[in-house]
Amino acid sequence: MSNSIGALQLADWRRRVFGLYAGVRQLSVHDPSAGHELWTSARDELFAGHPQSPLLPDDRADFTGLRVTRYDPDWRFEVEVRRAEEPLRIIVDSATDGPIPFSLVGVVRLPYVGTLDVWRLTGYGGGLFLPVKDALAGKPGGTYGGGRYLLDTVKGADLGTGADDDTLIIDFNFAYNPSCAYDPSWSCPLAQAGNTVREEIPVGERMPR
Repeated sequence: MSNSIGALQLADWRRRVFGLYAGVRQLSVHDPSAGHELWTSARDELFAGHPQSPLLPDDRADFTGLRVTRYDPDWRFEVEVRRAEEPLRIIVDSATDGPIPFSLVGVVRLPYVGTLDVWRLTGYGGGLFLPVKDALAGKPGGTYGGGRYLLDTVKGADLGTGADDDTLIIDFNFAYNPSCAYDPSWSCPLAQAGNTVREEIPVGERMPR
């Protein structure tokens, strides 16, 4: 595949993801479970048929759908982002995208799990980034060992703000695996210490059996 074709296919993938999350936000205003159903079915379709699917060829041949738990409204929250008191910046090395700089925006406090750091991508395009690694990470039948993503707005994964500008919608039912969970040639930013929790988060996308 030429680089130009790959770039066009990647642009189409991201366009579809942006459109998907726009639909999710619209539905979730009145029925978050309907938004989750759309999210699940559309991602299954993308993974099964899109040229930029992170599934390896052998895995795609046997693919019947991502392993996503049933929607649980108890894991959806509107939370305030408490701004960081001290500036904190990190650089995450990526084999596919090179060094990726992040700066800490603040923290959110969530029932069941405690606090999670909210990051901002400081390179071109910006965007909020919120990963999470829970107690099921790396366990058989559990979640991806490096953690999952809740928000990655530069790539379209955005559940929106709450009633106030300094709030975010955090819905763990939409936690999803990064591409490197399916294709080891990808190199993805993973959950840092401030995004690792001791509790099990039983909803969202799991690892394949």
